[in-house]
Amino acid sequence: MSTDLNISEIANRVIQKMNNLETETDNTFEIETSGRHIHLSRKDIDQLFGKGYELTISRYLSQPGQYACEERLTLIGPKGVLHNAIILGPERSETQVEVSFTDARILGVNVPLRMSGDTEGSPGIILASGANVVSLDKGLIVAKRHVHVNDQDAPKLGVEHGDIVKVQVLDSERPLIFDDVAIRVHENFNTSMHIDYDEGNACGYKKGTRGVIIKD
Repeated sequence: MSTDLNISEIANRVIQKMNNLETETDNTFEIETSGRHIHLSRKDIDQLFGKGYELTISRYLSQPGQYACEERLTLIGPKGVLHNAIILGPERSETQVEVSFTDARILGVNVPLRMSGDTEGSPGIILASGANVVSLDKGLIVAKRHVHVNDQDAPKLGVEHGDIVKVQVLDSERPLIFDDVAIRVHENFNTSMHIDYDEGNACGYKKGTRGVIIKD
């Protein structure tokens, strides 16, 4: 009986060690797509929805503290209009609107590719909620593809904040390697890659798609 128990314990330890090794060597991460969306400042929330209005949380997103709101806005450009643009919370110090290059062509605006938060010199756009309107003089960007990396995962992935890497999309019907991918490291991040719908269509994205960083 004692021998059987020892063998069982040894087997369990071997299995556990193999599981831990698999976890340690799994350098893949989930890829998520992001459609057009808006981050609003308190000033613009007041102007669009009324003084002191609180946005209604619809669902929480994968990144801690981030959420989608029930409210929607219309984007009005020189040549076209995009309806039902989602608002993401919490509120920010400055309003920022993120669209794809396809969206930009519909709106008729030449939109720069930028990291989130880098809006200096970017074009403006008109936001509408019913009869309430905000005219931005800047803040419209196409978000640069990036990987949010938790600081505990950074050593395993071999990356540091600010790195530019290549990411291979795994198990896709349209195999693709994304170049020029920015790495953003923070202790509060959940490790995942963010791309827009144009990029998602290019790689045949479906929920659960994963990626891996390619070392040169």
